[in-house]
Amino acid sequence: MTDAVEPIPSVESVTGTGIPIRGDDIDTDQILPSRFMKVVTFEGLGEFSFFDKRFDRDDNPKDHPMNEDRFRDASVMVVNGNFGCGSSREHAPQALLRWGIDAIIGESFAEIFSGNCLALGIPTVTADAKTIDHLQEWVKGHPREEITVDVADRTVSYGEHTATVTVDDVQHEALVDGTWDMTALLRSDSDAIERTVAQLPYVPQR
Repeated sequence: MTDAVEPIPSVESVTGTGIPIRGDDIDTDQILPSRFMKVVTFEGLGEFSFFDKRFDRDDNPKDHPMNEDRFRDASVMVVNGNFGCGSSREHAPQALLRWGIDAIIGESFAEIFSGNCLALGIPTVTADAKTIDHLQEWVKGHPREEITVDVADRTVSYGEHTATVTVDDVQHEALVDGTWDMTALLRSDSDAIERTVAQLPYVPQR
């Protein structure tokens, strides 16, 4: 009998303060420069998020939202179009997760980036350009006020505003039903896996 496995938490909604990251086509190399990928685990990657956008060659801070104290504890990132394009490196969403990001709202996302976020339980929901611009401006003026990303209802609420957002059907089902963590799902079905392996003639039996 295998050890009990903790159930995968559903992600029906995420609430937290926001941080605006403006610009289209922000690729994964901007999110996490490749030189920081030489690690055994993903731990500690958060401090290198957007590193080259945040610091110059002498490690002096640049003007960037992630360097501002008012956004330091933000967990909802608001971005523009084609966010996470470029390489498929999973280190990029891993770094954002470890910086503290629990949800991302944007105009559009690169498909692989969005899939890598889903594997971490990070919703990537989309809205039209006008809604995103309004939300980014609101976050800039209200850095301490919370945003609620309601994945189940496909809405984003902030201040007195509620906007409809798009959540991919596959992502919606996986997050709301708590089936987004494939590794945990495999672990939870380890008995069935072992039974199947025992029936395979080409696998040595213990």
